[in-house]
Amino acid sequence: MPQKDTLTGIELEFDSGIIPPPYSHVYRISLDWSKGDLQAKLDLHYTDREELTETEILDEGFTPNDDYSYEGPLHEIWIKTIQQKLDAAKWSGKSMEDGGLIVKPIENGQIGKVKVPADQEDWQLFGQDLIQAIYETAKKEAPLTVHYRKVSTEKIQDCQITIQFSNREVIFITEGESRSINWEYTVQLMKLIFTPDYNYEIAKEEPSSKRGAYIECGDGFWHELGKGVVNIDPSNDVVSKIKERFDDLLGE
Repeated sequence: MPQKDTLTGIELEFDSGIIPPPYSHVYRISLDWSKGDLQAKLDLHYTDREELTETEILDEGFTPNDDYSYEGPLHEIWIKTIQQKLDAAKWSGKSMEDGGLIVKPIENGQIGKVKVPADQEDWQLFGQDLIQAIYETAKKEAPLTVHYRKVSTEKIQDCQITIQFSNREVIFITEGESRSINWEYTVQLMKLIFTPDYNYEIAKEEPSSKRGAYIECGDGFWHELGKGVVNIDPSNDVVSKIKERFDDLLGE
């Protein structure tokens, strides 16, 4: 693997493979910190959409043109994150005929040999994180904010978590006070939050003041944990884990 003092950038290339349109896409992310700051370039292109009508594309939640390009700065914190990712990486000798992600380290401005990560899922999630960071940096999308309310017989506690991929910072706010919380802790919490089944038929646009725990995941709809948010797998009580994590954050 390139040494940190010679590594000056990285390229990620992704192909979604056999996934059908409108979901099928390719992207290339180029990151360059040879001059000290971090410069990013993203080219994202959705493929094979000529097979579909505009209505079919819209029905899947897309728009007629979801391609996106960006060239500009990215927060320098990503340099260390990328270096750590490369240091911990394990590589595969497999070819990528059916799609996937490849990595090209850049040393002193020269693109190196193609490397195929053995842990494809993990690296593809990392690519998505980088795209989200670019979207936020370019003001294409706002950071995700999750609201939570715990109502007991004594009090109502409101809090919110804002996940900023642009600078890898998480802001936790409760009772008018804000603090930064650990990035990896929050990533694990978000995985828990988006694991259960959410019943939008009984969701509310305002949080309840009745005893219980309520969550709003950035789309304006409040769900009660245990009623509107239910475990998919009875052997894995994710709903209780979500409550425990928020109790921990609230100091309960």
